[in-house]
Amino acid sequence: MPEGHTIHRLAADYRERFGGRPVRVSSPQGKFADSAALLDGAVLARTEAHGKHLFLGFPGGEWVHIHLGLFGKVTFGDAIATDGAAEAVDAAGKNGRNRAIPPPTDTVRLRLANPDAYVDLRGPTTCALITDAEKRAIHDRLGPDPLRADDDPDGAWRRISKSRTTIAALLMDQKIVAGVGNVYRAEVLFRHGIDPYRAGRELGAGEWTAIWEDLVLLMREGVRLNRIDTVRPEHTPEAMGRPPRVDDHGGEVYVYRRAHLPCHICGTEIRTADLAARNLFWCPTCQRR
Repeated sequence: MPEGHTIHRLAADYRERFGGRPVRVSSPQGKFADSAALLDGAVLARTEAHGKHLFLGFPGGEWVHIHLGLFGKVTFGDAIATDGAAEAVDAAGKNGRNRAIPPPTDTVRLRLANPDAYVDLRGPTTCALITDAEKRAIHDRLGPDPLRADDDPDGAWRRISKSRTTIAALLMDQKIVAGVGNVYRAEVLFRHGIDPYRAGRELGAGEWTAIWEDLVLLMREGVRLNRIDTVRPEHTPEAMGRPPRVDDHGGEVYVYRRAHLPCHICGTEIRTADLAARNLFWCPTCQRR
């Protein structure tokens, strides 16, 4: 499932390509067809993300609420030159007279398009047209998001500081902290030397502040780079003379999906275990209780 930085990046991409302009809205798959017909030709007024939830705002207080879940995928594309009209596109790739949006497949739940570009949504857990009030209800049930500048980490701390639940499980609870997934959970705990099995109430206020501030920095970089990198400059492959990570998730990490490999810092074998139905990764030496 995509982590919060991916959803914020998608919000920015939707806004950059389609914001402030009328869009054609369709649902080739048909599951969003009635709502798409209501929005077709409207202006995409704003986009927003909170945790793993994406919101596309239209005039009149209407929002498309998207949650990708495990299988959702978003694909952006540009208009292409039609057959025999390649000369209509200049060297810079600007619009010529004969550019067209390629037709969607019948698996597309939601397509937004304008004369220059399109974006297709497939396989989301949620794609629904909601009101302002319904959107507010979603925000109210989510915890603070490190990527939302006005969100207050104290709300999360009040719950964490009273909880007997492990900090590893608490960080994955979207009602407590929104947007943190398995990678950021494992990595931020390693970076601060915190055993993932410590209870929330065993954490100090200063430790929580450091975790939150680190999440803000790491996730902002995730938005900027569109991948997760968590190793400090002195632990990069170049600095340590080690091979770069080879993984379909990309990015350089300390412990995530490195089970049974040596820790970059101390050489101890990285451990893994199941916690709250997700794989947990940690270094038992660097992350002592």
